[in-house]
Amino acid sequence: MPSSKQKNKLQPTTLQESLAPFLQTAKKSAFPANIPPMLATLVDEPFEEPGWIYEVKWDGYRAVAYLNNGAVDILSRNNKSFNEKFYSAYEVLKKWNINAVVDGEIIVVNENGVADFSKLQEWRSEADGELVYYLFDILWMEGYDLTTLPLIERKKILQLIAPQSASIRVSESFDTGANEFFEVAKKMKLEGIIAKKAQSIYMPGFRSKEWLKIKTETRQEAIIAGYTRNENTSKKFSALLMGVYDNGKLQFIGPVGTGFSDKIQNEILQKLKLHETDQCPFETIPEYNKPSRFRPNPPKAEVTWVKPLVVAEISYREMTKDGALRHPSFKGLREDKNAQDVVREKAKHTEAVVNEVEPNLPDKKLFKAPGKKERKTLLNPTDETQVRNINGHDLKFTNLSKIFFPKNNVTKRDVMNYYYQVAPYMLPYVKDRPQTLNRYPNGINGESFYQKDVTGKAPAWVDTFPYHSERDERDKNFLVCTDEASLLYIASLGCIEIHPWSSRKQSPDSPDWCVIDLDPDKNTFEQVIKAAQVTKEVLDAVGVPAYCKTSGSTGLHIYIPLGAKYTYEDSKEFGRVLVKIIHAQIPSFTSIERLTEKRAGKMYLDFLQNRPQATLAAPYSLRPKPDATASMPLHWEEVKNGLKMEHFTIFNAVSRLKEQGDIFKGVLAKGINIPKTLQKIKSVFGNDDASAT
Repeated sequence: MPSSKQKNKLQPTTLQESLAPFLQTAKKSAFPANIPPMLATLVDEPFEEPGWIYEVKWDGYRAVAYLNNGAVDILSRNNKSFNEKFYSAYEVLKKWNINAVVDGEIIVVNENGVADFSKLQEWRSEADGELVYYLFDILWMEGYDLTTLPLIERKKILQLIAPQSASIRVSESFDTGANEFFEVAKKMKLEGIIAKKAQSIYMPGFRSKEWLKIKTETRQEAIIAGYTRNENTSKKFSALLMGVYDNGKLQFIGPVGTGFSDKIQNEILQKLKLHETDQCPFETIPEYNKPSRFRPNPPKAEVTWVKPLVVAEISYREMTKDGALRHPSFKGLREDKNAQDVVREKAKHTEAVVNEVEPNLPDKKLFKAPGKKERKTLLNPTDETQVRNINGHDLKFTNLSKIFFPKNNVTKRDVMNYYYQVAPYMLPYVKDRPQTLNRYPNGINGESFYQKDVTGKAPAWVDTFPYHSERDERDKNFLVCTDEASLLYIASLGCIEIHPWSSRKQSPDSPDWCVIDLDPDKNTFEQVIKAAQVTKEVLDAVGVPAYCKTSGSTGLHIYIPLGAKYTYEDSKEFGRVLVKIIHAQIPSFTSIERLTEKRAGKMYLDFLQNRPQATLAAPYSLRPKPDATASMPLHWEEVKNGLKMEHFTIFNAVSRLKEQGDIFKGVLAKGINIPKTLQKIKSVFGNDDASAT
């Protein structure tokens, strides 16, 4: 079984037993390095023949992954590391408890689970789409060289050991129905299909005739050797001048002027400017201003030559007799290909073996659609400055490696990624609400400051709410959070915690909730919990719904829905009635005295948060505390001894939300009837203040 030099990580006995028959004929081998992937030969049409299996030709980057005693390397065809670029796949592979070398394709899928090469080109973080590493072969495992095993056996091994992950999947294969499979591929606009002999061995670096590729559209890898810019154009460039090698010489195959977005044009130019040259790379300078039947008077274009190092992929309708491409369109850059390997690819004719019996595909799904889309990261783990388009606005995030929480090395990037992930859950409690900004530009150990007025300081697209400052007799403006973009903008200012009003700008004098803030002084947290339990008992007695959350700091917040039907004064006085009743139940350790010196160290039952412009940390807001705690909504059965603030942090809040959803949403319900509730309070507790209120 596994070599003594390799740590055997195949723990389950049943898995070892399942693998044993396959490994009996495999040779023991040391862990390999830099295996060039086996390549397929291009043919012109599908065929059906016994002994062949068929797969999807994934439209992405070929990648071989090396997993050895916890270390992971994902390498492209030209031996470039994909570890940082495709960090989400790298992180999943690090958790795969196995020593192995696997071969596959990295893609970004659309809503149907189909590869989208243009999205892969633009992928910078998980916010740009679902990245998937499709595995279709295994070359080495736990001390055994598997390349000499038949493909069908290597596939079975891969199926047995594959991790359970949406990001790492095994590419399905089919043994019948190639023609039908190809027609499905065309309808779904796939790049093509791959045919492989079921008994084929893996031949590293060899373009085999036992692996064949059949494309649904004609594509060609080509080298960018220059670009043109037409006079009077607003574009960064008008066309790329493309070439391929033929007998060692770079041959011009035509200009490509379509298929670019502004963003892609900028990225291409950034790469090309590093390789600009005065010398034309082609043996003969091409006629880039040449008239055509459709453009007898083309606009004058200036050319910039570049060294032939950058590879792109283009699609085209047909090839002319002199080797030029008709109607070419840019598909994307090929960072995984070396320019010297790019030659004209001509499909060889396949003698189709047509089976008159209508073939049936096996009962397998070709693709696994993403399903419910889960938010992951907005910002990638390497770039210090990143620009992301949110709700149509370009937000620039800077200083992303700055440490905000030193105890656990939580960075500004981590904070931004956190707020991106919780935004859909958090927005109902901050949307359309003026904000008090509590800024920590240098993290929780740096100087912080409050900011109310954002007049002339926020982008024009950010909404504001006016107020008048009596201190300096000036009209000023609060910032109003209206959407995800403004929430992330607030966080980008160093606002570790989000502090909204209890009311919205549409009804600024009418709060959506009444809050009882259990604010300990010298009390234990067990006493805070007891006060919350008593509050719940009081409210249950009069039929009032209540929702509890941790403050994320030292106390608990209890919210009562009002539905914006009453004024802040109504809410405050209702809160006053409640805290008097609660205090009467537990007078030994609580107080309703506003002045600290009069509380004698007792817990303050704070109802004065129910006043205009008062703010509390929003549900799911982080707090500037060493453990990066979050203000987390709780089930009432969780409000018991043993509960700790540190149970809910930046590290686990998102997973809790994904598992349980937003359990606080009842706060935004229709709301209670205060007059009727006060009558119930008087009836149950005999409280004179209730009737007075």
